[in-house]
Amino acid sequence: MDETAVRAWSPAVIGVLRRRGADFAAAEDAVQEALLEAVRTWPQDPPRDPKGWLVTTAWRKFLDSTRSETARRHRETRVQTEPEPGTVPDADDTLELYFLCAHPSLSTSSAVALTLRAVGGLTTRQIAEAYLVPESTMAQRISRAKRTVAGARFTHHGEVGTVLRVLYLVFNEGYSGDVDLAAEAIRLTRQLAAITDDPEVRGLLALMLLHHARRPARTDPDGRLVPLAEQDRTRWDTRLISDGVALLQRALAADRLGEYQAQAAIAALHADAPTAAETDWPQIVEWYDELLALTGSPVVRLNRAVAVGEADGPHAGLAALADCDPSVPRHTATRAYLHEHAGDREVAARLYAEAARSASSVAERDHLLRQAARLNSGA
Repeated sequence: MDETAVRAWSPAVIGVLRRRGADFAAAEDAVQEALLEAVRTWPQDPPRDPKGWLVTTAWRKFLDSTRSETARRHRETRVQTEPEPGTVPDADDTLELYFLCAHPSLSTSSAVALTLRAVGGLTTRQIAEAYLVPESTMAQRISRAKRTVAGARFTHHGEVGTVLRVLYLVFNEGYSGDVDLAAEAIRLTRQLAAITDDPEVRGLLALMLLHHARRPARTDPDGRLVPLAEQDRTRWDTRLISDGVALLQRALAADRLGEYQAQAAIAALHADAPTAAETDWPQIVEWYDELLALTGSPVVRLNRAVAVGEADGPHAGLAALADCDPSVPRHTATRAYLHEHAGDREVAARLYAEAARSASSVAERDHLLRQAARLNSGA
């Protein structure tokens, strides 16, 4: 049995329970219990109607958890009028659930955790392991998030940008524990793209696929980072690239450009180049100009400086870098890279070593230290 396929039913089943009167927290708990029971029992006794089975089981779990006998009798009376398995209504509350989990009252970390739990169907243990925190800590975080959104309902679609930011945060966490969060984010974004026509949803999904396509080439057999220009492009997943480009073209055809579409366009230009030397850097600079106009992001401005350095030479890149905020992460590493390509090896080596001290990961730190050592050794 495919456990991921079982989890995919989670948001739809939560929606059914909420329509029957369960509050969000109780519905989500009941569905989690039903999912666990499905994982235990379906391999030996698969149901004819998986969604109906999950709805029935989750509703019974909800009823069993109700302590008040009066409330129990009321709900049991109501359940007799609900459809039996096989006649579960087709109404899909998944979109509302996405917005609920990305509620503006939630912190970013809570929104991510609640999305993975309610929409993704992951257990608290799996989420805790993925984020390298104790299970008790994650349980408290999810419980607070559920209390925050308890009783919240939407009469119109929420802010899809908030949902997309949450999904992109999940994607960028990558992999740890027994859950591949990048793959999970792609699955959830595919699900969102199937129920909404927003071109930015397609843009984000395209961006994820294009980045994910390069994943096998990002590290060497020893786990060391491999820069984009040095990656073995034969290891890139051409199927994911093709899917990503097709999604991007559909999104751009709507003529409602957004930041994820612009980022995906940049990723597509990298993916389209047979070699690093054949990358269309002038067009990438143009897309960074579009992205900067959309976001005003200091990180985008920094990345644009790198692209300018590739398109017009390292001195032009350093001139563009002068307009960037020096406190932005990887600013020093970018200076080092541009100085190296300008021939200032001594300056570049010093800056690589300086950048290593503020690296965001061990792999990044080690890569920067190797760059400094390479220049200092004259290699």
